[in-house]
This record gives sequence, C-alpha cells and structure tokens, in this order.
Amino acid sequence: MSLAVVGSVAFDSVSSPFGQVERQLGGSATYAALAASHFTDVRLVAPVGDDFAPEHYEVLEGRGIDTGAIQLFADAKTFFWRGRYEFDMSVAHSDVTELNVFAGWRPRLSVEARQSEMLFLAAMDPETQLDVRKQWLGAKFAALDSNAYWIKHKPEHLVAAIRTVDLVLMNDLEARELTGEPMLLRAARMIMSWGPRAVVLRLGEYGCALLTADGYFSLPAFPLENGLDPTGCGDAFAGGFLGYLDVTPRSKLTETILRSAVTYGSVMASYCMESFGPDRLVSLSEREINYRFEDFRQMTHFEHVSTHPRARDGAADERDRHPARPGLTPSIRPHDAPHRTPSIQTPPAPHRTPSTERPSPSLKPPRAE
Repeated sequence: MSLAVVGSVAFDSVSSPFGQVERQLGGSATYAALAASHFTDVRLVAPVGDDFAPEHYEVLEGRGIDTGAIQLFADAKTFFWRGRYEFDMSVAHSDVTELNVFAGWRPRLSVEARQSEMLFLAAMDPETQLDVRKQWLGAKFAALDSNAYWIKHKPEHLVAAIRTVDLVLMNDLEARELTGEPMLLRAARMIMSWGPRAVVLRLGEYGCALLTADGYFSLPAFPLENGLDPTGCGDAFAGGFLGYLDVTPRSKLTETILRSAVTYGSVMASYCMESFGPDRLVSLSEREINYRFEDFRQMTHFEHVSTHPRARDGAADERDRHPARPGLTPSIRPHDAPHRTPSIQTPPAPHRTPSTERPSPSLKPPRAE
C-alpha cells in the first residue's frame, strides 16, 4: 500500500481575521501528504529550493513520509505564496505568488513512486499532470485536482488529463467554469462523461458532494467552533480521501467505501482548518480522527427516527390513500396576537449580579477508548 503525491511544496504567509503567520510550510502536496500519512505510506514528489531547511524535511519525515523524491534546486527559491482571507474566510485573496522552482517544473517519478498503488496529481499545469500520469505504473486509483488558473488558460489540456484518472476533485465554481453548466449535478455528470469513475465537488462551508455511476452522496461540513485558516483544506481532504482508499482492497471500492472516504476526507479538512498551516495535521492522533468520523456518523444518521410514509392522494389502493388535509375550523384557525397592554409588556431584564452570572461552560470530556 502506498500513495504518490505530486505537486507543490511551498512557504505561505497567511492572514485571516484570527491571526497571521509568516513563511509557514505549505503547498498542495504538503497538505495532501500529511493528511494521507495517517492512513498509508506516502511518497512525496515536489521541487524545493535551497531555502528548504532540514527542519522542514523533519516535519514531513516525522509523519513517515518518504521525501526521497523531493527535487532540490540549488541557488533557487521554494514556491512562495502570500494570501489573506476576509471575515467569512470563503475566498482566498492572493497578494503575492512566486512560483520560483515550481515554474516549468517537469517531475520525474522515482522507481518507488512509479510503482505506488495510488497517485494524486495536485493542482498544477495539466500538461505536467498528463506527463506524470503516463509515468505512473500503478493500477489502483489515480486522482486529479485543479484550480481556476488552469481552467481558464489550459482547459483542453485539463480535459485531456481528466480522461486519464479515476477521480476528479474540484470546488463548485471550478466545475461550473470548466463545463459551462450552472447546475452542479449536470456539471459533475459532464465531467464523469470524460472518463472518471467519480467526481467530488467541494462546497466550502457547505460540505461536499460525491457523484458516481451508482449514486449521489452529500455531506455537510463539520461544524467548527474555532477555525483559523482554510489554506490547504481541499488538499487535506484529498489526502484523507485517497489515504483511506489505499488501505481498502481494490476489489472493494464500492459506493459505500467511497462514501466513507468522503467522510474521512472531510474529517482531515476540518482538522486542517483548526490551525494556521499544517500544524494540526502533524499532531493529529488516530483517536481524534476516529472520534470525528463517528461525530459525522451521528450528525448525518437518521434511520433511527421513526417515520410513517405518506401515500399520495389518488393512490390506486384505497388503503394507500393519504387522507386529505383538513380545512381550517374556528378551533384550529390561527389567532392574531393581542395588542400589547401594560399588563403584558415584557419587563426589562435585571442587571447582572454575582448570583445571576452564567457560569462558564465546561469542556466536553474526551470519549473513552
């Protein structure tokens, strides 16, 4: 079991309404690799400059990631990005983008990376994605991500790259722009018609959706109380999704397994949001991952709720006919609210006193193993 992740390693300077960081380790391949490392063996393929220090390798290798395929370019700088987020943090505003060693980079997969069972092509030039896909000899699952820049400048090459993979990950705006379809379901079906077995649409704060030939699945975003930085969340999603799939036998990649993969991807994306940079992905425990997966299960499970199906009016069988809704009668007609009088005016709330102060909520105790 192994996953080859090909993309960018970068330094990010990010500001959000909740703080800022300077030259934090980042990049699409970094986030995906760290998330996937909690499930499977990862081989990272990316270019870096001579400003990529030993402590940066240690972050990756500390999670067991194989960094042997990282290409070091002397007398050059690592990809750098400076961005900021508004109060709702739904859109990243790029202030500075310096591709540096990433500009024109053409990766050459190592023997080990070529033979990895799974492949993730992070957002980059689709011609490069096509080249890497041809080098890969694995046969289990290949996935591709992209962004608005390549959709705008190289749509034909991107469609050609999409034809060679099993899974496409995009956000809703990118899917609409690439296909010209305003309705997301139609956009996803068009992308699937080009060859992939599945399409995952990331919907930001509204969660994500999975489309396969067997069905449609939607999952909400995890309700966070504290979110600091959405940078890398989409790549962390991809890493969690593919990392989980890699530990599943190829013959069992069913609709149910793909839905579990979507949930694990959402788990990793939610944890990524809890810190600036990839720090949270580095420090995560298996217990935390499984705990949040179970939270998702509880949030979205409703089969235990007792329901009674309603037969439609006009059913052929009288026993299945749903009774017509009764008309309003004086006893059930809604009444107008009475006008305010001095006797029913709402009195002002009293001032707080030490005896009426609300105590601070206690923290939720951890779930027992």
